[in-house]
Amino acid sequence: MPIHVTLGVILAQRNVRAKDLAAFVGITEANLSLLRRGHVKGIRFDTLERICAYLQCQPGDVLTYTGDAAAPADEDEA
Repeated sequence: MPIHVTLGVILAQRNVRAKDLAAFVGITEANLSLLRRGHVKGIRFDTLERICAYLQCQPGDVLTYTGDAAAPADEDEA
């Protein structure tokens, strides 16, 4: 998947415990662990908003895109 979650890195850089973040956001530590390891298919915007508020960061600090940025093929060429 070309989108990677860098939440674990941010937590370590800021010396924040996952338990404290989970309590603030209102999710279980298990769900936060799944998110931190990138084992989720999506994240709700309000959850992302609370994570960013607690860590004082931007969504782009938590999620990074590393896939191929090539433009999609033109449909008229088929």
